[in-house]
Amino acid sequence: MTIGVLAMAYGTPTSRERINMYYTDIRRGKAPTAAQLADLTARYDAIGGTFPLRAITDKQCATLQTALGKNYRVALGTKHSTPSIEDGVAALSDCDRIVGLVLAPHYSNLSVGDYARRAARAGDGRGIPVSTIESWHLLPEYLRFLADAVLAAQAKLPDEVQRDAEVVFTAHSLPEKAVPADDPYPDQVRATGEAVATLTDLFRWSVAWQSAGKTPDPWLGPDILEVIRTRAAEGAAGIVVCPCGFVADHLEVMYDLDIEARKVTEKVGLPFARTASLNNDRVVFRALAKLVKSHTP
Repeated sequence: MTIGVLAMAYGTPTSRERINMYYTDIRRGKAPTAAQLADLTARYDAIGGTFPLRAITDKQCATLQTALGKNYRVALGTKHSTPSIEDGVAALSDCDRIVGLVLAPHYSNLSVGDYARRAARAGDGRGIPVSTIESWHLLPEYLRFLADAVLAAQAKLPDEVQRDAEVVFTAHSLPEKAVPADDPYPDQVRATGEAVATLTDLFRWSVAWQSAGKTPDPWLGPDILEVIRTRAAEGAAGIVVCPCGFVADHLEVMYDLDIEARKVTEKVGLPFARTASLNNDRVVFRALAKLVKSHTP
């Protein structure tokens, strides 16, 4: 018996020429304005004109495949680029069943829930069952990775502020109206932060949100930039940002944190460090492989 494993990710453009197509897909088929396209293109230019997410995602899939071994076959499916989630299911259509694993630790109906529904529909269309793991925000190996990353980031700060700096755990913001009261997403992000704070004996930590869309409707807050300004006004010693909701170095980390957040901390005079991203850490992906196997009947 061969088990298909559909690794699902948000997706990314892989060149400047594909930014418009990617942005249009995010906007559900509505092309961005010239100003919107120019803004997004400028952000990619600011991180060196690179598009690192796809290469990292491919390495993550390869690491997961190695950890799973024979009788499992991994394919990638992305929400807003190619291969699509439906393409990924098609690539695994000769397997006996498919287990979905979203490359994001925290569950929201709007994010992971949507991945799971798309994968299940595609599986139904091909007569193959698809069951998606809902979340892995408290996976011990992931928490240990984050804890080690926090300690390493603290060590980059001046000696006199390392233990007094506030650690802010972040995840991608979502529109408030799309996150009902019973959606576990905010609580899961906080649970990750609390678990890492316990492992590292933090006494100054909080949760913030980042990368909100530019829409008239409110998004989950407080925003990380707002938190940095507030902490500076309160006399904070420094800021360490741990983007625990992201698993790769990509635009939302390399621009929104490494450039925008750092610029704000420099303006308000706070030492700043950002934790390393998971990328294709073998220890965590071996643990994810075990999770996949435990999810297989």
